Amino acid sequence: MSVAKPLLLIVDDDSLISESLSYAFAAEFDVVTAHSRPHALSLLQRLRQAPQLALVDLGLPPFPHRPDEGFALISDLLALAPAMKIIVLSGQNDEDNARHARTLGAVDFVGKPCDPGRLASLFRQALSFAEDDDPRREGGLIGESAPMQRLRMQLGQYANLTFPVLIEGESGSGKDIVASHYLHRLTERQSKPFLALNCAAISPTLLEPTLFGYAKGAFTGASTAKAGYFEEADGGTLFLDEIGELPLELQPKLLRVLENGEYQRVGETQTRISRARIIAATNRDLRQEIRAGRFRADLFHRLSVFTVAVPPLREMGEDRLRLLEHFRALYCSQAGLTPFSLAPAAKALWLNYAFPGNVRELRNIVIRLTTRQAGQTVMAEQLLDEFESSDIVEPVVEVSGLAAQDLEQTRDAARKHLQEAGRLNLDATLELWERGYMEAAIELSAGNMSQAARRLGINRTTLYNRLEGWNRR
Repeated sequence: MSVAKPLLLIVDDDSLISESLSYAFAAEFDVVTAHSRPHALSLLQRLRQAPQLALVDLGLPPFPHRPDEGFALISDLLALAPAMKIIVLSGQNDEDNARHARTLGAVDFVGKPCDPGRLASLFRQALSFAEDDDPRREGGLIGESAPMQRLRMQLGQYANLTFPVLIEGESGSGKDIVASHYLHRLTERQSKPFLALNCAAISPTLLEPTLFGYAKGAFTGASTAKAGYFEEADGGTLFLDEIGELPLELQPKLLRVLENGEYQRVGETQTRISRARIIAATNRDLRQEIRAGRFRADLFHRLSVFTVAVPPLREMGEDRLRLLEHFRALYCSQAGLTPFSLAPAAKALWLNYAFPGNVRELRNIVIRLTTRQAGQTVMAEQLLDEFESSDIVEPVVEVSGLAAQDLEQTRDAARKHLQEAGRLNLDATLELWERGYMEAAIELSAGNMSQAARRLGINRTTLYNRLEGWNRR
């Protein structure tokens, strides 16, 4: 019986490049192609399984081609398929772009023109490292920091309860592992089904029949009746990842299941009951989504009976070294390579880096160092090449742009504004000021996002996320 080939997604708006690479890789991979970010996301929602690999061009439409669209696609792909290995391809062989792509979760960055043989080698290398070996799966959560101890305590308290749990945390922090391992496999429900559904990874039109099932003839193509996730997870756990992406029109139906377990298959009138425990996860601020009218407050309160926060690496202190040691030992064992070491200055740099991509970013850095620096001592200069410079934590210097007299002038202006307006929306006002500062920083930096982020004292990922959030509104 033939072994299934790994599925590779190529995203490039140059059809000649896509076709050439598809031909070059056809013997070793099953290849699907897309020409834009929307096309790639639509394709993923239709595929039966997510690709294990992706080759993403940074310069995607719309014109003029800028790396922002490619960066956004990296985040989108990893939100839909966290295990996907992404290699970035770019005609702008810019180190800032390379570092930022890796920070977002890309395994590596390759400049154009590229050698298909080298790309194939990178794909094989990426697939050779086991994805399931995570420190949160076996032997307990790694780390002794206060946030990690608090997480352990909360998971111990909530694991065997029947109430919903909302897991909050940044991308790449391991929310899915907390759900599957600590809130299911280590509980009394471990012998029952565990089903996971990423609410962003499926077309909104298919989300309802996927969750609730459907009757024969309920829609075109429904030739037989089919159970949905609520039915199949009965008695077990249903994990709803990216819950903030759940369409507004479906939210009342989920609320009904949470309130009394009742639901109906699409095209049926018969009421069914599900006893699945609901675990939801989000990297969005659902309270802000409620204020924006995109998420129901009553659903949020039902989902967040208990809430756990998976801490970002920047809050975990020396746990970052413990995770380094764990992954280094793991990957050196897998690849049969001699471990690398960090010079004292590099170790200090490691501890002062914010890791905006969290565990996913840390793991990818260790993979690259394992393969490129086996048996060697990694110096600080070499480690800097892996990091986003705007995310290196430096001692905070209390220097404010507002002197005491400026603060008084600001207060006077605010008082006058309030007197004239009578009433205002504070969140909207602060957001307007924030957007003004960010756009001014980008203008002063001539469009260089890394420089703009440094001017503002934030990391570039935060800057991109805020700008993208405004564009969605």
